[in-house]
Amino acid sequence: MQQINEVNDIDLSVPINSETYRELAREKIDKKAFGYIDSGSGSEWSLVENIKQYHRYSLVPRVLRDVTAVDQSITLLGREIRAPYLLAPVGFQTIVHDDGERASAQASNHAGIPFVQSTVSSYTIEEIRAALPDAPHYFQLYWPSDVEVCDSLIKRAEASGVDALVITVDTPLLGRREVDLAHAYFPMETGAGMANFLSDPVFQAKYNPTGTLTESALKQAIQKILFHPGLTFQALKKLRDETALPIIIKGVLNKDDAKELQALGVDGIIVSNHGGRQLDSAVAPLDVLADVRAAVGPSFPLLVDGGVRRGSDIIKALALGADAVLIGRPYIYGLIDGERGVRQVLSQLSSDLQTNLALLGVTDVSQLDQSYIKNAE
Repeated sequence: MQQINEVNDIDLSVPINSETYRELAREKIDKKAFGYIDSGSGSEWSLVENIKQYHRYSLVPRVLRDVTAVDQSITLLGREIRAPYLLAPVGFQTIVHDDGERASAQASNHAGIPFVQSTVSSYTIEEIRAALPDAPHYFQLYWPSDVEVCDSLIKRAEASGVDALVITVDTPLLGRREVDLAHAYFPMETGAGMANFLSDPVFQAKYNPTGTLTESALKQAIQKILFHPGLTFQALKKLRDETALPIIIKGVLNKDDAKELQALGVDGIIVSNHGGRQLDSAVAPLDVLADVRAAVGPSFPLLVDGGVRRGSDIIKALALGADAVLIGRPYIYGLIDGERGVRQVLSQLSSDLQTNLALLGVTDVSQLDQSYIKNAE
């Protein structure tokens, strides 16, 4: 009946899935911008493996279960969200659509799921907070090498009422992205992704005290401090002692690192290889997810990203131990149609997940475990 209703209600003016949106994005946006979004680092082995890993698992359904009602909601960091996925931090979104992160946040708010705002957003922390009155707002931090600017960004996040900090730790420096090198392209050169720095009083006082720096000079100042190759566990421990905000660490692939972070007192971990955009040949997150779950125990908040395209992918990730997944490229492809496009991608994902849970014989995502999947290899 659900499929019949969906067919009756379908809007034929929009793509039916994120793969179709991807092809439309390839046609509609600047070639260099699409290359930045779509590509990975080096040989792109990790980018490809992220998706392939999901294909290596099949689903094992249970039958004769009453699946009249299926609940895909979860509780994350003490707050109920409508579905087990978040919008991942993706920077520079105005290279896809003028409304950029604001449109994505509004779609996330409509769906009742967390939006993770990137440090290199084209809208400020405060502007995105205002776009999320009914859904969680997480702020992702590329830990700047300038400690004072870093502290200022964190204090702004606290003051604006964000729900969590997401600290990215797999980017001591930028991965070697050959597509971008071939295009001689970095989105900040277009003016995107600068809002949080240009609006920051500490950054302005230190790097533009007279207010006379050119845009080019400001871009150089931001790029100079954006990443921190000297970041260690000690800095995270200090932050844990200083902020009451929940801290989620993004970019962990080693179970021993996960255990050390858990002992340090962080509130969650995202198993991630940065969408295949950092270390070339980094292991696919799904391939180490079960090991990390075993290391941190059953109740510690554990998320995963990379390669999630369909509802069945979400099921596989949750069955292997994730509490939730993060969606990245699929919603960015949808962003070519602004908030409407992101809403469409999320609606399709929700419908796909709901259908597959019912067909699997599952009435609540909390029931998922490894008995529902089989490694095809």
